[in-house]
Amino acid sequence: MPYVVDFVTVSTEGLESSPVAEALAGLRANEARYFRNKYDVVFATEKATSATGKKLVAYVAKVLKDERDIVLASTPLEATEMLIDGVRWTYVFYESGLSVNVLYTLEDGGKRAVGFKLSDGMEVPEELETTFKFVRQKSKLAGTIRGSYFVIRGEY
Repeated sequence: MPYVVDFVTVSTEGLESSPVAEALAGLRANEARYFRNKYDVVFATEKATSATGKKLVAYVAKVLKDERDIVLASTPLEATEMLIDGVRWTYVFYESGLSVNVLYTLEDGGKRAVGFKLSDGMEVPEELETTFKFVRQKSKLAGTIRGSYFVIRGEY
C-alpha cells in the first residue's frame, strides 16, 4: 500500500530502521514538496519489498551497475516512480540515509541522469566516495543535503 509523503508534518514511517531516520524523512519530505509545488503531483512511496518496489529497486540497481559499475551495499527501504510530462522519475530511499533518483526522459535527446542525495548526518557511502564530489544544499525539512549526479549514456 502506497504511503503518501506529507511535507508539512514529517514522519519517519517506513524509515524507522535507518540510523538517520529523521534526516531521511526530511529528505523524502523535501522531494514531496518539490513535486507538489513544481508539478502538483502527490509523492507516494512503496515499501521496497513490495512487488512494485522490487521492480523499481532492480531498475535503479541496473542503471547504477551498467552505467558506473556501482553496487550499493545499503538496504533499500522505499521506492516510487512517477511519469510527468514524458519524464520518468524513479526514487529509492536506502537505510543508510541515501536517496537515489533516476530522471529519464522517454523521448530521445532529453535529459537522463542519476542523482544522489545524502541525508544530514550520514557518511558518504564507500561505493560513491572516490568517484563523486557532493555539493551542499540547505533545506528547512532536511537540514543539510549533500548531492551529486551523473549523466546516463545508455538506453533503459
